[in-house]
Amino acid sequence: MRIGDVATAAGVSTRALRYYEEQGLLTSQRSPSGQRQYDDDAVERVRWIQALYSAGLSSKAITGLLPCIHTGVATDAMLTRLATERERIDAQIRDLTTTRERLDSIITAASTRSTDCAFTQTAATA
Repeated sequence: MRIGDVATAAGVSTRALRYYEEQGLLTSQRSPSGQRQYDDDAVERVRWIQALYSAGLSSKAITGLLPCIHTGVATDAMLTRLATERERIDAQIRDLTTTRERLDSIITAASTRSTDCAFTQTAATA
């Protein structure tokens, strides 16, 4: 697949793909005319990379985890790293859930009153 095709299918920019290559997260071959050519699994790999970035992992961490994610084979060190990242993500989820619940409380309280700006400002800063 050409770089534009992978970018479109994965929903990323071509610049992101070149960055992933620089970081060792993605590989391509060059055609005789110098164009990047990616394997068919590149789109799925890019989606994984995006998901891991969204979860807050660094490119260095992703580089260490991708072999395990794609092959299902992991060293003890990889399993430990995966468990650590999962715990970190779980903590983020708990924090976000708490924040959402606080926002829900503010929305509920504010919707039961007339638009009392003083109330919503006080509640938002509490």
